[in-house]
Amino acid sequence: MTSAQVDKAYGEGGGGGGSGAAGGPTEEGYERGLGSRQVQMIAIGGAIGVGLFMGAGANIAKAGPSIILMYALAGVVIFFIMRALGELLLYRPVSGSFAEYAREFLGPFFGYATGWTYWLMWVVTGMAELTAAAIYIHFWFPAIPQWVSALVFLVVLFGVNLISVKIFGEVEFWFSMVKVTAIIGMIVIGLGVLTLGFSDAGETASASNLWAHGGLFPNGIGSSLMTLQGVMFAYLAVELVGVTAGESENPEKTLPKAINTLPWRIIVFYVGALSVILAVVRWTEFEEGTSPFVHAFAKMGIPLAAGIVNFVVLTAALSSCNSGMYSTGRMLRDLAANSEAPKVFGKLNARKTPAVGITLSVALMGIGVILNYVVPEKAFGYVTSVATAAGIWTWMMILISHIRYRRGVEAGRLPASPFPAPGGSLFSWVALAFLGLVTCLIAYDKDARVCLYVAAVWAVGLAVGWQYLRRRDPRIAEQDTPEYASAAE
Repeated sequence: MTSAQVDKAYGEGGGGGGSGAAGGPTEEGYERGLGSRQVQMIAIGGAIGVGLFMGAGANIAKAGPSIILMYALAGVVIFFIMRALGELLLYRPVSGSFAEYAREFLGPFFGYATGWTYWLMWVVTGMAELTAAAIYIHFWFPAIPQWVSALVFLVVLFGVNLISVKIFGEVEFWFSMVKVTAIIGMIVIGLGVLTLGFSDAGETASASNLWAHGGLFPNGIGSSLMTLQGVMFAYLAVELVGVTAGESENPEKTLPKAINTLPWRIIVFYVGALSVILAVVRWTEFEEGTSPFVHAFAKMGIPLAAGIVNFVVLTAALSSCNSGMYSTGRMLRDLAANSEAPKVFGKLNARKTPAVGITLSVALMGIGVILNYVVPEKAFGYVTSVATAAGIWTWMMILISHIRYRRGVEAGRLPASPFPAPGGSLFSWVALAFLGLVTCLIAYDKDARVCLYVAAVWAVGLAVGWQYLRRRDPRIAEQDTPEYASAAE
């Protein structure tokens, strides 16, 4: 949207206009309350979530040591996606992010579908994180039902997100700091066990555990590839840095730095941490539903360390849920600004937060509490598969938007971004092909394909909603051909 369109769209929502200077209001009405250190830690924290701390246990059981290669392969593709997003963000940094780019380069329907789908992704991801957090509390207090813990965390984080973006950023900063410090500490301790042989695991810890028990692919390459949908779930939220663009103090400097450090985060937090853990404890001892980090320290005979790690993974789950509440409110507000959601979602409260959108999202996240009551042993698997499907759609929209944007730049109709993706649109095509492969693998997996059924129902709902919007507001129908996308042809 142009500045004039933004002012009109957000006028009722409290706060159109403004210079966008550090600490002041943006043209969308938000406060630029996220400093450089907070954006950097949000970006780091987005790469460390429950998909690693909890989901890795099931993936290790299926793929053995080859899971390290799967995380590395997926990490390369995620970097391609983030560089594509980075180029778009520096071309036009807006809080609506990927939904806005899909709207501009692919048409209003795709912006509408991407905004609502990303909102759905975070709602169900919030359910997953609440489930994981409840499981971690169960480690200390087995008598407390999972649903009780999930409900308490839901209410507390809801309060944090209603206060202000600065409080959100500060809470997220310290959540991420705990995760980063702990993983580095775990790697150091694990290396100590491997080199010095101390602890109960010292006698069996060896780098040979990475290949000595059935080889690198003990269950075959096919089984390893089938873990990719779970692996991709672990990377959900790396794109969250794009949502922060509208509330960052200096997006031109902080966003490129956050994106360019992604490879190091993947190498250290995924490849490095899992390599050390699987060298200390052989892969056959891991199972679904148990954090590999907690199990590894329990195996070492360091119960206090296991409790500390459990606290860390608890903060990881709460961090991701906290981020989900933040992003859902912003995405609903972007949809409202484009007449694709009720206008009430476009309003900001006195603290410049989209309170109505956050409240609706948190209420729906409460379904996760119900799942923890009805099917506590299945809740995590159900919601992660749905979240992965929604995430894949979002990533695809980022990549296709980037390809269309590059066409516009090459045709001389759009300004070049100061942060171009390496290889132009080539790696966006590679990443698209990879996401297509993951989608096919999901369809092949009888346990995971439930998310495709949900996706089909969701697609029908989106189509029906779009037809209703077209009839209600003729201006939406008039915008079916995006200006820049058509110019780029």
